[in-house]
Amino acid sequence: MARIIIHGCYGKMGQALVAVAAAAPDMTVVAGVDPGSYEGKIAFPVFASLAECDLPADVVIDFSSPRVLQALLESAARRKLPLIIATTGHTPEEKAMIRRHSRELPIFVSANMSLGINLLRELIQQAATVLGEAYDVEIVEKHHNLKKDAPSGTAMLLADALNEVYLNTKKYVFGRRTRTDARQSSEIGIHAVRAGTIVGEHEILFAGKDEVVEFRHMAYSRQIFAVGAIQAVRFLLGKPPGLYGMKEMITANSAVTRLYVSEEEALITLHRVPYDTEKIAAVFRGLAGQNISVDMISQTAPEKGKVDISFTMARADVGKTGPLFAAYDSEVEKEVVKVAVEGPGMETQSGVAARFFEVMAAAGVGIRTVTTSETKIACLIAPADAERGVRAVKEAFRL
Repeated sequence: MARIIIHGCYGKMGQALVAVAAAAPDMTVVAGVDPGSYEGKIAFPVFASLAECDLPADVVIDFSSPRVLQALLESAARRKLPLIIATTGHTPEEKAMIRRHSRELPIFVSANMSLGINLLRELIQQAATVLGEAYDVEIVEKHHNLKKDAPSGTAMLLADALNEVYLNTKKYVFGRRTRTDARQSSEIGIHAVRAGTIVGEHEILFAGKDEVVEFRHMAYSRQIFAVGAIQAVRFLLGKPPGLYGMKEMITANSAVTRLYVSEEEALITLHRVPYDTEKIAAVFRGLAGQNISVDMISQTAPEKGKVDISFTMARADVGKTGPLFAAYDSEVEKEVVKVAVEGPGMETQSGVAARFFEVMAAAGVGIRTVTTSETKIACLIAPADAERGVRAVKEAFRL
């Protein structure tokens, strides 16, 4: 049972968090922190500051105000309490303060706890990569009339995500009042609306010549942010000191999400290739000239000026390679099956490769060769082992 302290428990988000935590069987709210007053019923003790709270707890969730950030960080550090910061509007100095304290305790920071918003972040980055500089980008965010900061932290989160794709070459323009010059391609426009009881809406427009691509997220209640905060608690508990966010949490449960199996592969090995980048490039240039695609490229360490190079290709293309490899001692293995697993969580999780190989070993599967990237492990195995190995991987990673 995770013991939670809600920092800002009297606010609208604090109360939404109280309700969501009460419905979670593995969570209990042991205390609240809020210097204000509240007319409703509170089922736990409330303190004016975290420094005054001496009750045992496992994590603090902050939905208060950045004005109390320094005191919050110092109190959490003294008690070694993991901290989830869900407030927005932090200055560069405050962000630096958070980073410093993350060296001594785990801190989870997100301008928006919604899973949908963080999926949107990934989608607009993909869109920016595809659409490029030919499209103007504008962000419009809408919130209730009591929200004080503008633009919203979420709007800035989305703008910063886009600017990563543009290598931070874009400048932000907040509204267009008093501007008389034409819009520049180097801009990302950011506009804020404050009206009524709008919980939160964010719209990203990619406007090109004669077409517009639009991404939109609408929050209908504050509960979605509270649910995200509870998920962050489950993610953060047990983590070492460090700075974490929604990306790490989302990928934590996606170490392996896809499995590929190909029975149409051949393994080519070229022995004693000169250790010369131009000579190696010539090998693959020749393959490209024959319209042959390759995968799983690996190279041995140089020995006496020579290396061995291995790669896979479609078995049907092997017949095209004769003249290409005439200068080398080549070896072709056609009795292989490629098994590959992929998942975004591999980039941030340790132990995935160890688990993959342990599973294969337990199933009695021998591995002929293997290549990896940040998000993929691919290996070649014998056809006789394929069914057994694939079944073991599916069971281990719940695919």
